[in-house]
Amino acid sequence: MFWSVFIVLLFFTNSDLGIDLTFVSGQCLQGQKDLLLELRNNLTYDSSLSTKLVQWNESIDCCGWPGVKCDTMGRVSSLDLSGESITDGINDAGSSLFRLVFLENLSLAQNSFGSIDLPFGFGELTELRYLNLSNYGFSGYDWCNAISSSLPNLRVLSLSNAYLTGPIDSSLVNLRSLSVIRLDGNTFSSPIPEFFADFPNLRVLTISSCNLSGVAPAKLFQVKSLETLDLSENGDLEGSLPEFPLNSSLQNLLLRITKFSGNVSESIGSLRMLSNIDLSDCSFSGPIPSSIKNLTQLVYLDFSINQFVGSVPSFAFLKNLSVINLRSNRLTGRIPDSLWEGLENLSFLDLSGNTLEGEVPASLFLLPSIKVLHLNNNSFSGVIRDSLNSSPSPLEVLELKDNNVEGPIPRILFELQNLSSLSLTANKFNGSVQLTDFRKLTNLVNLDLSYNHLCVHVSETAPVSSLFPRLGTLMLASCNLQKFPLLGNLSSLVMLDLSDNQLHGEIPNWTWEVGDGFLRFLNLSHNQFSHLQEPYEFRNHHYLDLHSNMLGGEIPVPPQTAVFVDMSSNNFSSPLPANIGYSLTSSFFFSLADNKIVGTIPPSLCNATRLQILDLSNNRLHDRIPSCLFENSLGVLNLRRNNLSGDIPDTFPVGCGLATLDLSWSVLQGQVPNSLVRCTEMEVLNLGNNDLNGNFPCWFKNLTRLRVLVLRKNKFHGNISCLGDGITWPNLQIIDIASNEFNGVLPENLCRDLKALTVDQDGLDHLKFLFLTANHIYYQDSVTLTLKGLDVELGKILNIFTSVDFSNNHFQGR
Repeated sequence: MFWSVFIVLLFFTNSDLGIDLTFVSGQCLQGQKDLLLELRNNLTYDSSLSTKLVQWNESIDCCGWPGVKCDTMGRVSSLDLSGESITDGINDAGSSLFRLVFLENLSLAQNSFGSIDLPFGFGELTELRYLNLSNYGFSGYDWCNAISSSLPNLRVLSLSNAYLTGPIDSSLVNLRSLSVIRLDGNTFSSPIPEFFADFPNLRVLTISSCNLSGVAPAKLFQVKSLETLDLSENGDLEGSLPEFPLNSSLQNLLLRITKFSGNVSESIGSLRMLSNIDLSDCSFSGPIPSSIKNLTQLVYLDFSINQFVGSVPSFAFLKNLSVINLRSNRLTGRIPDSLWEGLENLSFLDLSGNTLEGEVPASLFLLPSIKVLHLNNNSFSGVIRDSLNSSPSPLEVLELKDNNVEGPIPRILFELQNLSSLSLTANKFNGSVQLTDFRKLTNLVNLDLSYNHLCVHVSETAPVSSLFPRLGTLMLASCNLQKFPLLGNLSSLVMLDLSDNQLHGEIPNWTWEVGDGFLRFLNLSHNQFSHLQEPYEFRNHHYLDLHSNMLGGEIPVPPQTAVFVDMSSNNFSSPLPANIGYSLTSSFFFSLADNKIVGTIPPSLCNATRLQILDLSNNRLHDRIPSCLFENSLGVLNLRRNNLSGDIPDTFPVGCGLATLDLSWSVLQGQVPNSLVRCTEMEVLNLGNNDLNGNFPCWFKNLTRLRVLVLRKNKFHGNISCLGDGITWPNLQIIDIASNEFNGVLPENLCRDLKALTVDQDGLDHLKFLFLTANHIYYQDSVTLTLKGLDVELGKILNIFTSVDFSNNHFQGR
């Protein structure tokens, strides 16, 4: 389950804007009505979507028309045509709109004028105090001059998402009365002008998502009247936080997703009015200032995804605080009970992705308003001590995964009746637990107990649905399960992981009906299943993992919805179904490696055009490789250790994306096809242990990404002098051309040019395995080398591992 925290920062009332929007209407003047009717007649709008213009009735006083307000003299002083689906009719200064010269408040927001330039006619409305053209469709770069020439009374300017471009012109500073400026969602592509700090009454400035760049002016943060400053989501905007003044009015400070950096000063504690602060996804560093405890009005704090270090500061007795998000920093130390005392309204706490240690205080689960608690990906250890509480906890989400917490699951967790998501995976919890121990958690949607030292027992009679009728995710990997849980009637189940257990026998045929056909993720790998109970029918699975069992018999045909299918390391011994490719048209990954499959590779696999990884290695397949197989968008093709014969098809297409091609240990004949040169993404090429012949393919030098090249035990002949012309394999770690019929003199500069064969000590600090990443699917390459006469398979290829083998040829020289 994924959780997002949404916060509405500003609900503007009339008093917030500093404008009196209370109108005592007089009888509408005929001239004013005529202007309104002329305006409506000239507007292009969708009457089926209109709620105001369509109700303007000539027989009624225009001061009572929807969206219209008048002053005591019957003059139109407020006009609200927002959301009227207007598309045309205010294109020039001659519009009757600009003759409503007594207007003080005008909103044309949420219409669409097709990105026309902002008309200069707005300058005629000299009495305007409030102007809202947000989400309107005006555009252009001269918008500042269009509104700033003669609007001396304007206090609120809202031009959010108006397709405006920059830079922001200095003429805007002529609007000296402005207190609210909203320019979010435009494309200014320029620095923030310093003159924003010169507006004497500025209270609100929001210019988020405007593609701003450069360094934000420091004095902007020191404007004493400023209550809201939003510069967020400007990914190229740099800056740092200065010393804050003692008498600041700042209530909302939003800088998320910018390049702000440096330390946060202790002076932040002087912002006594601060309610919301969001510094997430920036580059701040240093400790979180302890003066945070002085911010008694604080409601929302998000410092996530930065580089803060040191300990978590105390938030005790900040009674208004509702959200604390410190995830993905470099925080260390413990989080004792004392940090969280008196947090009566805290509903969301995220400390995940740090290096926090020590015990997890059970008092966190019992905070009176807590609903979401993320403590995952830390170094918490020890046991969670039970704590008594007379009132039920409101906690709904508890994430403790990827820590070192040990001992039995504390009983307090069995009492959290409002929990909808509980993840304890990848800890050191031990002991035996019955699923029925969680019976009070009837609202559970997500339960993950995987990868602990638990022995989870399931009832042989009571279905899981009787305990958790809303369950959508059940993850019990490596839980020492010995019985398949009764999952019938779990109509909402989407993800099921029972891998790495001690389940055996048949996979019940009702498994495929779980979730009413909506089970998307199913992992039963690393068990001892022997067969699938007949009859069975796959439903709408996207991820199907049955690898490392003892399944035999006919190969199941995957559902057409499958994206990932892994049935490797089983005992399947039948031929591949002739039409299996038609069931893989949505698949990115398909593996039947390490079985006993016989027969030929069916050409229908060529219809699986989205496949990026196809692994049929270590089987008993024979005959030719279908020529169409190379024409697809494969990134990995592994057919190692079969009995394939014939030539390698010369059908590698232009733009070939193969990164790994392993055809080793078969009886392939002929020469290496020239079209293979088109596979410029190739990193692992293994054609060893076949009957291939011909000269060394000098065009291999064009495969500049190669890391592994194996041609051993074939019938290649001739010299390799072309490699002396300069090697273009900067990353090559393994080259094995042993046991062929190569001859001639080895180029003197060969080893010198293979730079990746020389490992410096710095490389030891960055050990990685070679993977191919495709749609969040990881494929681990392997290779078989001959070391001292023994064939050794490297299941993982370290970046620092190197090997050169030119033995058993007819080379001359030293």
